[in-house]
Amino acid sequence: MRINPSYVVDLNRLDELALRSAAAYAAASPFPHVIVDNLFSEEDLGLILKDYPDTNAIDWFTSTNETSKKKLTTRDELQLSPFTRNFIYQLNSSPFLKFLEKLTGIKGLIPDPHLFGGGLHQTVQGGFLKIHADFNHYEYLNLDRRLNLLIYLNKDWKEEYGGHLELWSKDMSRCEQKVLPVFNRVVIFNTTDFAYHGHPEPLTCPPGWSRKSVALYYYTNGRPAEEISESHSTLYQRRAGKMDLITPKWVLRKLLPPIVFDIWRSFKK
Repeated sequence: MRINPSYVVDLNRLDELALRSAAAYAAASPFPHVIVDNLFSEEDLGLILKDYPDTNAIDWFTSTNETSKKKLTTRDELQLSPFTRNFIYQLNSSPFLKFLEKLTGIKGLIPDPHLFGGGLHQTVQGGFLKIHADFNHYEYLNLDRRLNLLIYLNKDWKEEYGGHLELWSKDMSRCEQKVLPVFNRVVIFNTTDFAYHGHPEPLTCPPGWSRKSVALYYYTNGRPAEEISESHSTLYQRRAGKMDLITPKWVLRKLLPPIVFDIWRSFKK
């Protein structure tokens, strides 16, 4: 295994990609983004996939609620393979940050050394992540979340397995982009209060399969005035014409007087 590879991607190619794609990135709908295939070497991503932990091999955080079900996220980078850690370190280094800044026009990008909410993700059969906008403020570092980078690791992933990353319009009336999460496909996009995205339909991949990715988030100290809002956690949204987020708890909250609902909820804890 190559623990200390050369830089994960050719820096000249990165520069060319940024120059070629910056205008399209800024103009992309429903919010600034780019989709790039084969950005990294098949060998490097193959090593990450080879070392990818099974669902019961490490201390994954597993979500089980009505907004994010059967999604697993790594908690501790020391449980990742040396090669995977080195790969992530390089994507948090100055050369890659300069590429991201040139591509997106966002200056002063700061990586997260703690990988809060990031690292390795996988969602198993039947799992989903409802449409949402990400949390906007990282309290621990007192920084503003500005950018997501997703690298998909799914070989032989078929259209019928689902798991498409969906990008939705600001008014949640329509899905404007659907991205199949195939191996060596990268998605980079701005994160704002209206950058609605997710993979909301339950996965129909075969048993034992999972939708795998590397997820990295980037921050700045401050953000444009038009993007400033109160600090918030993840903002889940209901798709037009769908029953998303309509759960028994939601129905009770709507039907019961607040004092009765609070009493009911206290008994459920």
